[in-house]
Amino acid sequence: MVWPFKPRFQKQIARIEINGAIAGATRKRVLDALKTVEERRFPALLLRIDSPGGTVGDSQEIYDALKRLQRKTKIVASFGNISASGGVYIGMGAEHIVANPGTITGSIGVILRGNNLERLLDKVGVSFKVVKSGPYKDILAFDREITEPEKTILQELIDVSYQQFVQTVADGRKLAVETVRSFADGRVFTGQQALNLGLVDRLGTEEDARCWAAELAGLDPEKTRCFTLEERKPLLNRLVSRESSQFSQLAALPGFATSIEWLEFELSTSGLPLWLYRP
Repeated sequence: MVWPFKPRFQKQIARIEINGAIAGATRKRVLDALKTVEERRFPALLLRIDSPGGTVGDSQEIYDALKRLQRKTKIVASFGNISASGGVYIGMGAEHIVANPGTITGSIGVILRGNNLERLLDKVGVSFKVVKSGPYKDILAFDREITEPEKTILQELIDVSYQQFVQTVADGRKLAVETVRSFADGRVFTGQQALNLGLVDRLGTEEDARCWAAELAGLDPEKTRCFTLEERKPLLNRLVSRESSQFSQLAALPGFATSIEWLEFELSTSGLPLWLYRP
């Protein structure tokens, strides 16, 4: 006997948010959520991206998981205020992409930054004695200037990562590699420009993306609702207890939570190649 009713989740659209800089915590949360989408057999996924990008490896793992899920689930990405660099890369894992006309997107490229504190250390009288197994073991050390051979090595690393990015965009959007290269120079552009370049499929809101996902899954857009999986928990909530008397005062400070999260990201990714838009 065939059961005449669909399970509850097969009548809904899964929704996952990717907000802020992409790093290890983002990867873990999103991969867990994608596993839930597969296990509960949601027919469609609405992927809301509002991110300037982040670490390369974490972006790649999320993208790979989306591509695997595409075999079973319809995926539509919705670009929010900003979906740049690694945010674009992750978006390539969706079957279709919707962006607002004013969405800031693009920034296709790779950046790697190190910190040179040599002059500061000299002023306070601090120096380091280094014993290493090879000349490049302490590449990007913060107590000295980078050498020309080291710059060459790092540029080669950046170039390889850039090639991977360009190829993924070309494959995802069915564009020639040279076409992607023509606008993959780190520049940012609006959703309208992205549509003209072939980087997104349609202009519209998250609601438009939801309706499209429902249609692709054979569901009624008017009746189908989203089931949001594991909403993001800001770092501020982990640092300060909600019961703390200081919580409301700290949270009220303009930009405090965002500043804390960016500080954590900067400290954890120093010296790593990033797919990140830095305004």
